[in-house]
Amino acid sequence: MRSEVHRQIDLPLSEEDACSLQAGDVVRLTGPVYTARDAAHERIMQLIEAGEKLPFDLDGQVIYYCGPAPAPPGRPIGSAGPTTSYRMDTYAPALYRRGLRGTIGKGNRSSRVRHALKTHGGVYFVAVGGAGALLGDRIRSAEVIAWPELGPEAVRRLHVEDFPVIVGYDCHGGTAFVGEKPLE
Repeated sequence: MRSEVHRQIDLPLSEEDACSLQAGDVVRLTGPVYTARDAAHERIMQLIEAGEKLPFDLDGQVIYYCGPAPAPPGRPIGSAGPTTSYRMDTYAPALYRRGLRGTIGKGNRSSRVRHALKTHGGVYFVAVGGAGALLGDRIRSAEVIAWPELGPEAVRRLHVEDFPVIVGYDCHGGTAFVGEKPLE
């Protein structure tokens, strides 16, 4: 087992930075991150299929699978913990193919997503479930940029600072999930 590596990464995420990461690395992200969950992913895919403009350029971006709680007074956002990622596995390969560089969530992913990471130079970050209040403390600003009618599932542009994640899957086929084999 290799020793734990701690990295600071500024976003947007370049392919070079994404491919320098290995499963198990502990990373602190700083920069823009976009929230999107099930309903937003479905709408993003509808726009792609219709050839219409997306609410944000996917190239080099990171999507956080999160439906944050309302902001308390004086704060940009409330609790902002990760949601279970496999629910977005249907959509993720197409988004990586279009330039998405990373996603943040919790839990493992399908082989289709893992192959998309390897093929397109992407990375899947894992955030600690149950730590939404602490993760919310790392969010400096939050702005709804698409579909406000979706409430917590609206697409938001967050600015995160030293946001703690672990590389769950890297672009080399590596995995940080116990009992799961690396891709060949």
